[in-house]
Amino acid sequence: MSFLKSIKLPRYVKNKFFITALAFVVWIAFLDKTNLMYQYQFQSEVNKLENQKEFFIKEIRQTREEQQELLSSPEKLEKFAREKYYMKKDNEDLFIITPAPRQ
Repeated sequence: MSFLKSIKLPRYVKNKFFITALAFVVWIAFLDKTNLMYQYQFQSEVNKLENQKEFFIKEIRQTREEQQELLSSPEKLEKFAREKYYMKKDNEDLFIITPAPRQ
């Protein structure tokens, strides 16, 4: 403790409580397992997941609306099956035309 008394520092810096508090703040901010950098990364991950949650809630709502629409009439269900899954009736031929790849 005599070493600290020989250095010209303000009185509050020489106080053992101030030194302990400063060491505690440094420990919590930089050295602890849950330091500030970890907290920042964790918070950004939480924000990203919340954005994904909003996106998927919107997608679920849209899918449910489409489902209600398809189940409401057989004509819409048939149109959906023909367009999406290329289904056809027994007496029909199905031709799928795709554009040539660009070079």
